[in-house]
Amino acid sequence: MANSALQLPIIDLCSSDRISTAQSIRQACMEFGFFYLINHGIEEELFKRVFEESRKFFMLPFEENMKVVRKNHRGYTPLYAEKLDTSSSTKGDSKESFYIGPLEDIATFGKLNQWPPAELLPLWRSTMEDYYKRVLNAGKTLISLLALALNLEEDFFEKVGALDQPNGFLRLLHYPGELGIGDQQIYGASSHSDYGMITLLAAEDVAGLQVCREKSEQPQVWEDVPHIKGAFIVNIGDMMERWTNCLFRSTLHRVLPTGRERHSAAFFLDPNPDCMVECLKSCCSESFPPRYPPIRSGDYLEERFRLTYA
Repeated sequence: MANSALQLPIIDLCSSDRISTAQSIRQACMEFGFFYLINHGIEEELFKRVFEESRKFFMLPFEENMKVVRKNHRGYTPLYAEKLDTSSSTKGDSKESFYIGPLEDIATFGKLNQWPPAELLPLWRSTMEDYYKRVLNAGKTLISLLALALNLEEDFFEKVGALDQPNGFLRLLHYPGELGIGDQQIYGASSHSDYGMITLLAAEDVAGLQVCREKSEQPQVWEDVPHIKGAFIVNIGDMMERWTNCLFRSTLHRVLPTGRERHSAAFFLDPNPDCMVECLKSCCSESFPPRYPPIRSGDYLEERFRLTYA
């Protein structure tokens, strides 16, 4: 079942009233698990360059793309290589993507990244590295507000080691317009919730993104997420839901093919792989005990990736 467009809250990252902003984030994360983020410090010009360079890569011959095929969660994934809805019987999602992990000057494990050849795309690497650093900074600022929203000290996630060399991944996504497939079961991105802490999504103004606020209800009701120029669409991941004992929700979402080509860039901000994710004291009580045992962040994510690419 498809519903009308969803009216998500708009969060201003530059607001001087941090307590009021944190309260708005808390409500958004409890009600929707999604919100828009504005005044995040990234100019429209940089978004434009990222999409231009991304488009150039996906226009290269397939053989060229496959030279940087995904290894260690970095590099190119072709059409149908991934199935986000692991319970689905479809052949895979109708998108191709490119993963960029932590950069060399940010993390000790940053040398794993792959890059398209500079002779083909001379501005590609510098554009993506610039964007990566800028989104990472915005994400860290947002994480401090999320801590306040959970009645914690704003540097809580730094103190527990989540942001000590965070495991941020930038993923460039391309959804082809015409697939030439009549099967209605094909999705651009099948129904899923994200795995980590938070996701900051930048997208071109092309429809397709939908959310389902109630995971367990049948039939599922899907609502369109409208585009707001220059705003990130932010959503909570499963790890944050786990940390908050399901107070903050990781919401099902998907991308439907619309017949129009679609480009987006998702930044997944995940903790340091060695960070232990365990129920926050502000999110449990005797009457509301922890639902999940503690787990190492890296172990949790590895298992989720394994199922996705099985």
